[in-house]
Amino acid sequence: MKLEKLEKEQYVWVGVRLALGWTMLWAFLDKTFGLGYATASSNSWLNGGSPTTGYLKFAAVGPLADFWNGLSGNSVVDALFMLALVAVGVAMILGVGQKIAGISGAALMLLLWSTHLPPENNPFLDDHIVYAILFIGTIFVRPGRWWGLGKWWADMPLVKKFPILE
Repeated sequence: MKLEKLEKEQYVWVGVRLALGWTMLWAFLDKTFGLGYATASSNSWLNGGSPTTGYLKFAAVGPLADFWNGLSGNSVVDALFMLALVAVGVAMILGVGQKIAGISGAALMLLLWSTHLPPENNPFLDDHIVYAILFIGTIFVRPGRWWGLGKWWADMPLVKKFPILE
């Protein structure tokens, strides 16, 4: 298999796609297995820990804190959060489903941003907003077409029938 020669901006977007994907997938892996970075092994999802309790219960501040505190530790919220992390992460890394992964990733980032208002170091902007902007960029650029499975994915009959899956 010969790798396609890319323009400079295409390398940047491939890098963004892979970085976003790895960020999401790593969060999923660390919370699932307790790899000792953000999640201790004893608090891992596999060991009965809740992927949302620590953050939503203790880190959420601002006008929406009570709302987020009330969702902490909810098994449905845990499952949806983990599903979002793994689905967006895998889609970004493989370069498939760029539209829905970009929308979902941006939505997840905006939700996470809303847990800590106002942001600590800036009255509005923090890393979650930057990530959301990059996720939105992948919707339009679809960097999965380069060094990913995006071209193959776009030719699938189901994807042709439902373009949001592209």
